[in-house]
Amino acid sequence: MQEKYIMTSKEIHIIYKQIVKLLDNRELKIAFDSLQKLVTASQSYIFSDELNNLQETYKRLLYYYTANSTDPMRAKVYYELLASTYELTDKITRRILIVDSPELYYSMQRMHAFKTESISKLTGTIRSAYEINNISLAEASVAKLFKLIWTSAPLSDDDIKGLNESLNHETSNSDITNESGIATLLNCQIVSALILGIQKFFDKRKVSLLISAAENNNEEVKIRAYTGLLITLYFYKDRVDCYPDIKNRLDNLAENTDFKKIVYLIILRFILSRETEKISNRIKDEILPEMMKLNPKFNPHMPIKDISTENFENEMNPEWMDKISNSPLGKKIEEFNELQEEGADVMHSTFVHLKNFSFFDEISNWFIPFDKRQSSISEGDTIIKSLEIIINVGLMCNSDLYSLYFSIKQIPEEGRKMMIGQLESQLSELKLQKKAELQTRNDNKENIIGRYVQDLYRFHKLYQRRTEFNDIFTQKLDFHNLQILQKYFSDKSDMLNIAEYYLRKNYFEDALNIYEHLSETTECDEMLFQKKGYCKQMAGKFEEALSEYAKAEIINPDSKWLMRRTAQCYRAVKKPKKAIGYYLQYKKLDPDNLSVLLSIGSCYLEMKNYSEALKYYFKVDYLDQDRGKAWRPIAWCSFLTGKYEQARNYYGKLLSHNPESQDYMNAGHTEWVLQNTTATLDFYKKAIQISKSDYDNFKTEFNNDIPELKAAGIDINEIPLMLDSLCYSTE
Repeated sequence: MQEKYIMTSKEIHIIYKQIVKLLDNRELKIAFDSLQKLVTASQSYIFSDELNNLQETYKRLLYYYTANSTDPMRAKVYYELLASTYELTDKITRRILIVDSPELYYSMQRMHAFKTESISKLTGTIRSAYEINNISLAEASVAKLFKLIWTSAPLSDDDIKGLNESLNHETSNSDITNESGIATLLNCQIVSALILGIQKFFDKRKVSLLISAAENNNEEVKIRAYTGLLITLYFYKDRVDCYPDIKNRLDNLAENTDFKKIVYLIILRFILSRETEKISNRIKDEILPEMMKLNPKFNPHMPIKDISTENFENEMNPEWMDKISNSPLGKKIEEFNELQEEGADVMHSTFVHLKNFSFFDEISNWFIPFDKRQSSISEGDTIIKSLEIIINVGLMCNSDLYSLYFSIKQIPEEGRKMMIGQLESQLSELKLQKKAELQTRNDNKENIIGRYVQDLYRFHKLYQRRTEFNDIFTQKLDFHNLQILQKYFSDKSDMLNIAEYYLRKNYFEDALNIYEHLSETTECDEMLFQKKGYCKQMAGKFEEALSEYAKAEIINPDSKWLMRRTAQCYRAVKKPKKAIGYYLQYKKLDPDNLSVLLSIGSCYLEMKNYSEALKYYFKVDYLDQDRGKAWRPIAWCSFLTGKYEQARNYYGKLLSHNPESQDYMNAGHTEWVLQNTTATLDFYKKAIQISKSDYDNFKTEFNNDIPELKAAGIDINEIPLMLDSLCYSTE
């Protein structure tokens, strides 16, 4: 008898994803065929019967369709059939994997099968525990409730009733210290558990609960629910069409006055979250190494916001601070401070290694609001009093607040007092600044959104079992492109604002998609043509950019910005003659613009009109007042035109002002032509040293210049001799 083949968890996941993709693409027949494999693996006659019924229904629908039968209910039946197939796929997959999958999700489901605790019972226990100040019981019950909501699929009628009762409980926007605050904490965890559960498997009842939570009058609860709704609509954009009830409830939610504002702010915050890894890498690779060079005792875990002359002028060597302020490093620090003011997540790199506390072993604790009543926190201690400033101004997400608290708690008493003192003095000015900012705002929505997105980011990037979860931050999360949201953002100004944000963050493809969409309904808009052209230019699509710039030029031929951008594109496609026309046009409007004069010279250089190029370079050198902008092209043009002493003079200037490897090599070429082979060899050696002793790179650059060396009179037979001499001298 042939042994029955048992699928591995990996194979089940692969087939599941294939079926969902087929259903998303509306390839129902092929999806049924693949679903049969899962039915076989489940060894369940019930699932087999359900699949057969779905196929029979679909065959009847197709029969009447091909028979030209008119059926006003066809679309409704089709989408109900599609929804049932999605749900059957989910149900079978869960049933197979729950048997022995090591994933936490299925482990929790197996545990719940042997326990009688219900959602409604747990919510009651939590409230009662807080009332009698039994914090440990309350926390344990919240953790159980979180996991039960997360892994329950589908939720029962009693579950729905209990959760709705909690979500509809009247709360205020107060801190978590009273009955209202307890309800807020509970509902925040309910919402996060719903979001996590929907990410694993779609559940229309959980989505409905999220919409109910979005109608809550508490900002913390409401904004978490809105965030979860957008994530759900994004990842199940093809599935929600099957559920008209969800669409209807979303329409009702959209009638709320703050719907568009909250959605808009969430969209911007997720765009900003794309910057997090880039910011972390720049801090690690650019800022911290420079700080360590300047001061070996510098603390690499210090938040970027604390690196400023104002905060440290009494503690650091003034010469060191001068070095920071007057260097590229100083500019980078200021840039990061500005990013933080904008809401960028500059703290992530600081807390990457501070998520190993046992507190974070509990999955629900990654989402819990910072609660001074936590059993692991001493409410009256000095740390909490210091952190209250951060808590009040929303400087850190909840997850990082817990990390900071536990980190300070580990420091010995003396060191802790010193650190707390520094923290309080550094935050006192920030407190006043943030208080003034908050008074100018209508509400706290932006802060809440920022904190929650960062909490989600920390979980998906740092949780110890994160590989078991779909990392939402690997996706574009361009919520504004969701078809279901389009009607709520039909206002051109809303989409333009989002596009401008993409543009400012250098996400040119995303910005271009919006501009392309807007241009379909907007005629002859010069700014749209310009911005589409700019996005295409920055993406390297120069010919397409020129096409857009040409349309804008018809409307506004006198735009200096347009002239320069058009010229740049012509240079990029190797049409310097065309580019010069636009640069000369610009020159008429701004005769002494150094950048434009340099560009005109470079166009002539590309056209091999060296004498004309030199005219412009010399004009730049005269206007530049000996700052060196034109030295490099003057030196090279002088070499190409046989003015070797002039070239030597300018290379001498260049080599005393931040020279590049190419400058040493070209200085070597000049000395060679002047028959000073000893100096030639020295300059070539320095060129290699500057390029990190990369001889191969030097040789590639050198070979590119051989035609110019031959034209300057270098005997081709001497070239191997010079290169071999260089090899020996650099060994």
